[in-house]
Amino acid sequence: MKFFKNLVLIALPVVTLFLGVQIGMSYERQQFTEGYKLMEETMNGGVGIGSGQTVLNPEKDVDISIVWSVWRLLTKHYIEPNDLKVTDMVHGAAAGLVNAVGDSYTSFMRPEENEEFKESLEGKLEGIGAELTYRDEQIVVVAPLKGSPAEAAGLLSEDIITHVDEEDITDHTLMEAVKIIRGPKGTQVTLKVFREGEGEVEISIIRDEINVPSVEEEVKEYDGKRIAYVSINRFGGTTTKEVRDAVQKFSKDEDLAGLIVDVRFNGGGYLEKAIDLSSMFMRKGKVVSVARRNGDPTHHYVTGSPIMPDIPMVVLINEGSASASEILAGALQDSGRATVIGVQSFGKGTVQEVFELVGGSSVRITTAKWLTPSGNDLGEDGIVPDIEVERTREQIIDKQDPQLDAALELLSK
Repeated sequence: MKFFKNLVLIALPVVTLFLGVQIGMSYERQQFTEGYKLMEETMNGGVGIGSGQTVLNPEKDVDISIVWSVWRLLTKHYIEPNDLKVTDMVHGAAAGLVNAVGDSYTSFMRPEENEEFKESLEGKLEGIGAELTYRDEQIVVVAPLKGSPAEAAGLLSEDIITHVDEEDITDHTLMEAVKIIRGPKGTQVTLKVFREGEGEVEISIIRDEINVPSVEEEVKEYDGKRIAYVSINRFGGTTTKEVRDAVQKFSKDEDLAGLIVDVRFNGGGYLEKAIDLSSMFMRKGKVVSVARRNGDPTHHYVTGSPIMPDIPMVVLINEGSASASEILAGALQDSGRATVIGVQSFGKGTVQEVFELVGGSSVRITTAKWLTPSGNDLGEDGIVPDIEVERTREQIIDKQDPQLDAALELLSK
Protein backbone atom coordinates (compact mmCIF):
# COMPACT_ATOMS: atom_id res chain seq x y z
CA MET A 1 0.00 0.00 0.00
CA LYS A 2 2.76 2.45 0.89
CA PHE A 3 4.42 1.66 -2.40
CA PHE A 4 1.31 2.79 -4.25
CA LYS A 5 1.14 6.03 -2.33
CA ASN A 6 4.68 6.79 -3.44
CA LEU A 7 3.59 6.29 -7.02
CA VAL A 8 0.74 8.65 -6.52
CA LEU A 9 -2.10 7.48 -8.66
CA ILE A 10 -5.65 8.43 -10.40
CA ALA A 11 -6.47 8.98 -12.36
CA LEU A 12 -6.03 5.90 -11.51
CA PRO A 13 -3.09 7.04 -12.18
CA VAL A 14 -4.02 8.69 -13.40
CA VAL A 15 -4.27 7.40 -16.08
CA THR A 16 -4.89 4.00 -15.27
CA LEU A 17 -5.42 1.63 -18.09
CA PHE A 18 -6.72 -1.84 -18.45
CA LEU A 19 -4.55 -4.01 -20.54
CA GLY A 20 -7.00 -4.44 -22.91
CA VAL A 21 -7.33 -1.15 -22.36
CA GLN A 22 -9.11 0.72 -19.63
CA ILE A 23 -8.40 3.97 -18.11
CA GLY A 24 -9.71 3.25 -14.78
CA MET A 25 -9.76 6.74 -13.89
CA SER A 26 -12.71 8.72 -13.05
CA TYR A 27 -13.50 11.44 -15.43
CA GLU A 28 -16.29 13.58 -16.69
CA ARG A 29 -16.94 13.03 -20.37
CA GLN A 30 -17.47 16.15 -22.41
CA GLN A 31 -18.21 16.34 -26.12
CA PHE A 32 -16.02 18.88 -27.84
CA THR A 33 -15.25 18.95 -31.56
CA GLU A 34 -12.36 21.03 -32.72
CA GLY A 35 -11.01 21.09 -36.28
CA TYR A 36 -7.48 21.45 -37.48
CA LYS A 37 -8.35 25.02 -38.50
CA LEU A 38 -7.69 26.11 -34.91
CA MET A 39 -4.26 24.49 -34.98
CA GLU A 40 -3.45 26.30 -38.21
CA GLU A 41 -4.60 29.62 -36.79
CA THR A 42 -2.51 29.05 -33.68
CA MET A 43 0.58 28.26 -35.72
CA ASN A 44 0.22 31.44 -37.78
CA GLY A 45 0.03 33.93 -34.95
CA GLY A 46 1.83 35.79 -32.26
CA VAL A 47 5.19 36.69 -30.84
CA GLY A 48 7.66 34.51 -28.99
CA ILE A 49 7.65 34.42 -25.20
CA GLY A 50 10.02 33.16 -22.55
CA SER A 51 9.90 29.43 -21.81
CA GLY A 52 8.87 30.02 -18.21
CA GLN A 53 5.83 32.17 -18.95
CA THR A 54 2.23 31.06 -18.72
CA VAL A 55 0.31 31.32 -21.96
CA LEU A 56 -3.35 32.30 -21.69
CA ASN A 57 -3.96 33.28 -25.30
CA PRO A 58 -1.80 31.09 -27.55
CA GLU A 59 -3.28 32.46 -30.77
CA LYS A 60 -1.88 35.92 -29.91
CA ASP A 61 1.02 35.28 -27.52
CA VAL A 62 2.87 32.32 -29.02
CA ASP A 63 5.03 32.00 -32.10
CA ILE A 64 5.18 28.32 -32.97
CA SER A 65 6.47 28.78 -36.47
CA ILE A 66 9.22 26.38 -35.39
CA VAL A 67 6.70 23.58 -35.92
CA TRP A 68 6.17 24.59 -39.54
CA SER A 69 9.92 25.01 -39.98
CA VAL A 70 10.54 21.45 -38.82
CA TRP A 71 7.71 20.20 -41.02
CA ARG A 72 9.17 21.92 -44.10
CA LEU A 73 12.68 20.66 -43.36
CA LEU A 74 11.44 17.09 -43.02
CA THR A 75 9.48 17.20 -46.26
CA LYS A 76 12.45 18.74 -48.08
CA HIS A 77 15.36 16.74 -46.70
CA TYR A 78 14.23 13.45 -45.13
CA ILE A 79 15.76 10.54 -47.05
CA GLU A 80 12.53 8.53 -47.31
CA PRO A 81 9.75 11.02 -48.16
CA ASN A 82 7.20 8.24 -48.52
CA ASP A 83 7.62 7.50 -44.80
CA LEU A 84 6.31 10.96 -43.90
CA LYS A 85 2.70 10.18 -43.03
CA VAL A 86 0.77 13.42 -42.56
CA THR A 87 -1.78 12.07 -40.07
CA ASP A 88 0.89 10.39 -37.95
CA MET A 89 2.93 13.59 -37.91
CA VAL A 90 -0.06 15.71 -36.87
CA HIS A 91 -0.96 13.24 -34.12
CA GLY A 92 2.67 13.13 -33.01
CA ALA A 93 2.80 16.91 -32.75
CA ALA A 94 -0.41 16.95 -30.71
CA ALA A 95 0.85 14.19 -28.42
CA GLY A 96 4.15 16.01 -27.90
CA LEU A 97 2.35 19.19 -26.94
CA VAL A 98 0.18 17.35 -24.40
CA ASN A 99 3.02 15.23 -22.99
CA ALA A 100 5.12 18.33 -22.38
CA VAL A 101 2.62 19.38 -19.70
CA GLY A 102 4.12 16.68 -17.48
CA ASP A 103 0.82 15.39 -16.07
CA SER A 104 0.39 11.66 -16.63
CA TYR A 105 -3.38 12.05 -16.46
CA THR A 106 -3.40 14.56 -19.29
CA SER A 107 -2.90 12.77 -22.58
CA PHE A 108 -3.65 12.71 -26.30
CA MET A 109 -5.38 9.63 -27.71
CA ARG A 110 -5.14 8.67 -31.35
CA PRO A 111 -8.35 7.37 -32.95
CA GLU A 112 -7.63 3.71 -32.21
CA GLU A 113 -6.65 4.49 -28.61
CA ASN A 114 -9.73 6.64 -28.16
CA GLU A 115 -11.99 3.84 -29.41
CA GLU A 116 -10.32 1.30 -27.11
CA PHE A 117 -10.74 3.69 -24.22
CA LYS A 118 -14.47 3.96 -24.85
CA GLU A 119 -14.85 0.21 -25.21
CA SER A 120 -12.91 -0.43 -22.00
CA LEU A 121 -15.36 1.62 -19.98
CA GLU A 122 -18.09 -0.68 -21.21
CA GLY A 123 -16.09 -3.78 -20.28
CA LYS A 124 -15.22 -4.77 -23.86
CA LEU A 125 -11.60 -5.84 -23.74
CA GLU A 126 -9.20 -8.28 -25.34
CA GLY A 127 -5.80 -8.86 -23.79
CA ILE A 128 -4.51 -10.04 -20.42
CA GLY A 129 -7.03 -8.27 -18.18
CA ALA A 130 -5.02 -5.98 -15.92
CA GLU A 131 -5.25 -2.38 -14.88
CA LEU A 132 -2.01 -0.42 -15.23
CA THR A 133 -0.75 3.00 -14.31
CA TYR A 134 2.34 5.08 -14.99
CA ARG A 135 4.18 6.55 -12.02
CA ASP A 136 7.76 7.62 -11.39
CA GLU A 137 8.53 6.53 -14.97
CA GLN A 138 7.43 2.96 -14.21
CA ILE A 139 4.62 0.78 -15.57
CA VAL A 140 2.84 -0.45 -12.45
CA VAL A 141 0.03 -2.97 -12.06
CA VAL A 142 -2.88 -1.46 -10.17
CA ALA A 143 -4.75 -4.75 -10.20
CA PRO A 144 -5.51 -7.80 -12.33
CA LEU A 145 -9.18 -7.97 -13.25
CA LYS A 146 -11.36 -10.53 -11.56
CA GLY A 147 -11.35 -13.83 -13.42
CA SER A 148 -8.83 -12.55 -15.96
CA PRO A 149 -5.86 -14.37 -17.53
CA ALA A 150 -3.57 -11.97 -15.64
CA GLU A 151 -5.10 -12.98 -12.31
CA ALA A 152 -4.93 -16.69 -13.17
CA ALA A 153 -1.26 -16.37 -14.16
CA GLY A 154 -0.34 -14.72 -10.85
CA LEU A 155 0.16 -11.07 -11.82
CA LEU A 156 -0.28 -9.02 -8.65
CA SER A 157 -1.08 -5.50 -7.58
CA GLU A 158 2.08 -3.37 -7.24
CA ASP A 159 4.11 -5.45 -9.71
CA ILE A 160 6.36 -3.22 -11.85
CA ILE A 161 6.50 -4.41 -15.47
CA THR A 162 10.00 -4.08 -16.90
CA HIS A 163 10.00 -6.39 -19.95
CA VAL A 164 7.43 -7.73 -22.41
CA ASP A 165 8.57 -10.79 -24.39
CA GLU A 166 12.17 -9.84 -23.51
CA GLU A 167 11.69 -6.29 -24.79
CA ASP A 168 12.76 -3.69 -22.24
CA ILE A 169 9.86 -1.24 -21.71
CA THR A 170 11.35 0.83 -18.90
CA ASP A 171 11.58 3.84 -21.22
CA HIS A 172 8.09 3.36 -22.73
CA THR A 173 5.01 5.44 -22.08
CA LEU A 174 1.92 3.77 -20.67
CA MET A 175 0.18 3.71 -24.05
CA GLU A 176 3.26 2.24 -25.73
CA ALA A 177 3.48 -0.50 -23.11
CA VAL A 178 -0.22 -1.29 -23.47
CA LYS A 179 0.13 -1.68 -27.23
CA ILE A 180 2.91 -4.22 -26.77
CA ILE A 181 1.16 -6.21 -24.05
CA ARG A 182 -2.23 -6.23 -25.74
CA GLY A 183 -2.87 -8.87 -28.36
CA PRO A 184 -5.42 -11.23 -29.87
CA LYS A 185 -7.14 -13.98 -27.96
CA GLY A 186 -5.16 -17.21 -27.70
CA THR A 187 -1.70 -15.69 -28.06
CA GLN A 188 0.90 -15.73 -25.29
CA VAL A 189 2.80 -12.85 -23.76
CA THR A 190 5.57 -13.12 -21.18
CA LEU A 191 6.02 -10.32 -18.68
CA LYS A 192 9.04 -9.75 -16.49
CA VAL A 193 8.07 -7.83 -13.37
CA PHE A 194 9.81 -6.52 -10.30
CA ARG A 195 7.97 -7.59 -7.17
CA GLU A 196 8.82 -6.07 -3.82
CA GLY A 197 10.35 -8.71 -1.55
CA GLU A 198 10.88 -11.20 -4.38
CA GLY A 199 12.85 -9.36 -7.04
CA GLU A 200 12.39 -10.29 -10.70
CA VAL A 201 9.51 -12.61 -11.54
CA GLU A 202 8.62 -13.94 -15.01
CA ILE A 203 4.94 -14.50 -15.81
CA SER A 204 3.51 -16.05 -18.98
CA ILE A 205 -0.09 -15.16 -19.82
CA ILE A 206 -2.43 -16.42 -22.55
CA ARG A 207 -4.43 -13.48 -23.84
CA ASP A 208 -8.20 -13.84 -23.97
CA GLU A 209 -11.40 -11.90 -24.46
CA ILE A 210 -11.96 -9.92 -21.28
CA ASN A 211 -15.59 -9.56 -20.31
CA VAL A 212 -15.63 -7.43 -17.22
CA PRO A 213 -18.92 -7.67 -15.33
CA SER A 214 -19.87 -4.30 -13.93
CA VAL A 215 -21.59 -5.78 -10.89
CA GLU A 216 -21.64 -9.12 -9.07
CA GLU A 217 -24.10 -9.76 -6.25
CA GLU A 218 -25.14 -12.48 -3.82
CA VAL A 219 -26.45 -13.06 -0.30
CA LYS A 220 -23.86 -14.49 2.08
CA GLU A 221 -24.64 -16.59 5.16
CA TYR A 222 -22.46 -15.76 8.16
CA ASP A 223 -22.94 -16.78 11.78
CA GLY A 224 -26.62 -17.42 11.13
CA LYS A 225 -27.15 -14.02 9.49
CA ARG A 226 -27.97 -13.14 5.89
CA ILE A 227 -25.80 -10.34 4.53
CA ALA A 228 -26.15 -8.83 1.05
CA TYR A 229 -22.95 -8.44 -0.94
CA VAL A 230 -22.45 -6.44 -4.14
CA SER A 231 -19.09 -6.16 -5.87
CA ILE A 232 -18.70 -3.19 -8.24
CA ASN A 233 -15.87 -3.72 -10.69
CA ARG A 234 -16.17 -0.50 -12.68
CA PHE A 235 -18.36 2.59 -12.98
CA GLY A 236 -19.43 2.15 -16.59
CA GLY A 237 -22.49 2.89 -18.65
CA THR A 238 -24.64 0.05 -17.26
CA THR A 239 -23.47 0.17 -13.64
CA THR A 240 -26.33 2.26 -12.25
CA LYS A 241 -28.99 -0.09 -13.60
CA GLU A 242 -27.13 -3.23 -12.52
CA VAL A 243 -26.62 -1.98 -8.97
CA ARG A 244 -30.17 -0.64 -8.76
CA ASP A 245 -31.57 -4.01 -9.82
CA ALA A 246 -29.48 -5.79 -7.19
CA VAL A 247 -30.33 -3.31 -4.41
CA GLN A 248 -34.05 -3.37 -5.20
CA LYS A 249 -33.97 -7.14 -4.95
CA PHE A 250 -32.10 -6.95 -1.64
CA SER A 251 -34.58 -4.38 -0.29
CA LYS A 252 -37.37 -6.95 -0.48
CA ASP A 253 -35.49 -9.36 1.79
CA GLU A 254 -36.56 -8.46 5.32
CA ASP A 255 -34.11 -10.93 6.87
CA LEU A 256 -30.95 -9.13 5.73
CA ALA A 257 -28.67 -8.04 8.57
CA GLY A 258 -26.52 -5.75 6.46
CA LEU A 259 -25.05 -4.79 3.09
CA ILE A 260 -21.45 -4.92 1.85
CA VAL A 261 -20.39 -2.82 -1.14
CA ASP A 262 -17.02 -3.98 -2.48
CA VAL A 263 -15.03 -1.53 -4.61
CA ARG A 264 -11.61 -3.12 -4.15
CA PHE A 265 -9.48 -2.98 -7.30
CA ASN A 266 -12.08 -0.73 -8.92
CA GLY A 267 -10.25 1.97 -10.85
CA GLY A 268 -13.31 4.15 -11.35
CA GLY A 269 -15.21 5.35 -14.38
CA TYR A 270 -18.00 7.88 -14.77
CA LEU A 271 -18.55 10.51 -12.06
CA GLU A 272 -22.33 10.42 -12.45
CA LYS A 273 -22.35 6.71 -11.64
CA ALA A 274 -20.71 7.36 -8.27
CA ILE A 275 -23.40 9.96 -7.57
CA ASP A 276 -26.14 7.54 -8.67
CA LEU A 277 -24.87 4.81 -6.38
CA SER A 278 -24.42 7.12 -3.39
CA SER A 279 -28.02 8.24 -3.90
CA MET A 280 -29.26 4.68 -3.47
CA PHE A 281 -28.03 4.59 0.13
CA MET A 282 -28.20 8.20 1.38
CA ARG A 283 -31.34 10.26 2.04
CA LYS A 284 -29.52 13.56 1.65
CA GLY A 285 -26.10 15.12 1.64
CA LYS A 286 -23.09 15.96 -0.47
CA VAL A 287 -21.35 13.27 -2.53
CA VAL A 288 -18.28 15.12 -3.78
CA SER A 289 -16.96 18.58 -4.60
CA VAL A 290 -15.01 19.48 -7.72
CA ALA A 291 -12.46 22.28 -7.33
CA ARG A 292 -11.43 23.83 -10.64
CA ARG A 293 -8.70 26.36 -11.27
CA ASN A 294 -11.11 29.31 -11.04
CA GLY A 295 -14.08 30.00 -8.81
CA ASP A 296 -15.57 28.13 -5.89
CA PRO A 297 -15.84 24.33 -5.87
CA THR A 298 -18.88 22.75 -7.51
CA HIS A 299 -20.82 20.50 -5.14
CA HIS A 300 -22.65 17.34 -6.18
CA TYR A 301 -25.45 16.05 -3.98
CA VAL A 302 -27.49 12.85 -3.82
CA THR A 303 -30.46 12.84 -6.12
CA GLY A 304 -33.11 11.64 -3.66
CA SER A 305 -35.36 8.56 -3.51
CA PRO A 306 -32.89 6.16 -1.84
CA ILE A 307 -33.61 2.44 -2.02
CA MET A 308 -31.80 1.16 1.10
CA PRO A 309 -31.03 4.21 3.27
CA ASP A 310 -31.07 2.51 6.67
CA ILE A 311 -29.57 -0.99 6.45
CA PRO A 312 -26.20 -1.35 8.27
CA MET A 313 -23.52 -1.00 5.62
CA VAL A 314 -19.82 -1.63 5.01
CA VAL A 315 -17.69 -0.46 2.06
CA LEU A 316 -14.57 -2.48 1.23
CA ILE A 317 -11.59 -0.60 -0.26
CA ASN A 318 -7.94 -1.29 -0.97
CA GLU A 319 -4.93 0.22 -2.72
CA GLY A 320 -6.57 -0.44 -6.09
CA SER A 321 -9.73 1.54 -5.28
CA ALA A 322 -9.55 4.84 -7.12
CA SER A 323 -11.46 7.77 -8.48
CA ALA A 324 -15.18 7.03 -8.60
CA SER A 325 -14.63 4.26 -6.03
CA GLU A 326 -13.07 6.76 -3.66
CA ILE A 327 -15.88 9.24 -4.27
CA LEU A 328 -18.50 6.63 -3.34
CA ALA A 329 -16.57 5.43 -0.29
CA GLY A 330 -15.82 9.00 0.83
CA ALA A 331 -19.44 10.09 0.56
CA LEU A 332 -20.74 7.13 2.55
CA GLN A 333 -17.96 7.46 5.13
CA ASP A 334 -18.20 11.22 5.69
CA SER A 335 -21.98 11.06 6.05
CA GLY A 336 -21.70 8.30 8.64
CA ARG A 337 -23.76 6.07 6.39
CA ALA A 338 -21.21 3.24 6.13
CA THR A 339 -18.15 1.83 7.85
CA VAL A 340 -15.14 1.61 5.53
CA ILE A 341 -12.92 -1.47 5.93
CA GLY A 342 -9.66 -2.36 4.17
CA VAL A 343 -6.51 -0.35 3.49
CA GLN A 344 -5.91 3.20 2.30
CA SER A 345 -7.16 3.73 -1.23
CA PHE A 346 -5.26 4.68 -4.32
CA GLY A 347 -5.54 8.45 -4.04
CA LYS A 348 -6.72 9.49 -7.50
CA GLY A 349 -7.72 13.01 -6.77
CA THR A 350 -8.03 14.73 -10.11
CA VAL A 351 -10.76 15.09 -12.71
CA GLN A 352 -10.10 14.37 -16.36
CA GLU A 353 -12.42 15.64 -19.05
CA VAL A 354 -12.32 14.04 -22.48
CA PHE A 355 -12.58 16.35 -25.49
CA GLU A 356 -13.38 14.73 -28.82
CA LEU A 357 -11.37 15.97 -31.80
CA VAL A 358 -11.89 15.78 -35.54
CA GLY A 359 -10.87 12.46 -37.05
CA GLY A 360 -11.70 10.30 -34.04
CA SER A 361 -8.86 11.32 -31.75
CA SER A 362 -9.35 12.97 -28.36
CA VAL A 363 -7.48 14.73 -25.62
CA ARG A 364 -7.96 14.00 -21.94
CA ILE A 365 -7.15 16.98 -19.72
CA THR A 366 -6.90 17.29 -15.96
CA THR A 367 -9.31 20.09 -15.13
CA ALA A 368 -10.11 19.81 -11.44
CA LYS A 369 -9.59 18.08 -8.09
CA TRP A 370 -11.89 15.81 -6.12
CA LEU A 371 -12.78 16.80 -2.57
CA THR A 372 -14.75 14.58 -0.20
CA PRO A 373 -17.80 16.09 1.57
CA SER A 374 -15.60 16.93 4.55
CA GLY A 375 -13.12 18.73 2.28
CA ASN A 376 -10.34 16.13 2.11
CA ASP A 377 -8.28 16.16 -1.08
CA LEU A 378 -8.50 12.64 -2.50
CA GLY A 379 -5.23 13.14 -4.37
CA GLU A 380 -3.34 13.74 -1.14
CA ASP A 381 -4.97 11.30 1.27
CA GLY A 382 -7.18 8.92 -0.63
CA ILE A 383 -9.72 7.25 1.65
CA VAL A 384 -8.45 6.07 5.03
CA PRO A 385 -10.54 3.13 6.29
CA ASP A 386 -12.37 3.25 9.60
CA ILE A 387 -11.12 -0.27 10.28
CA GLU A 388 -7.79 -1.18 8.72
CA VAL A 389 -7.44 -4.80 7.62
CA GLU A 390 -4.57 -5.94 5.42
CA ARG A 391 -4.79 -8.66 2.78
CA THR A 392 -1.48 -10.14 1.68
CA ARG A 393 -0.54 -11.41 -1.76
CA GLU A 394 -0.44 -14.93 -0.38
CA GLN A 395 -3.99 -14.56 0.94
CA ILE A 396 -5.17 -13.30 -2.44
CA ILE A 397 -3.58 -16.25 -4.21
CA ASP A 398 -5.03 -18.70 -1.64
CA LYS A 399 -8.48 -17.07 -1.97
CA GLN A 400 -8.44 -15.97 1.66
CA ASP A 401 -10.21 -12.69 2.35
CA PRO A 402 -9.76 -11.25 5.85
CA GLN A 403 -11.21 -7.90 4.73
CA LEU A 404 -14.48 -9.48 3.66
CA ASP A 405 -14.47 -11.63 6.81
CA ALA A 406 -14.11 -8.49 8.95
CA ALA A 407 -17.09 -6.89 7.16
CA LEU A 408 -19.24 -9.99 7.63
CA GLU A 409 -18.30 -10.21 11.29
CA LEU A 410 -19.11 -6.55 11.92
CA LEU A 411 -22.51 -6.73 10.24
CA SER A 412 -23.45 -10.04 11.87
CA LYS A 413 -23.31 -8.33 15.25
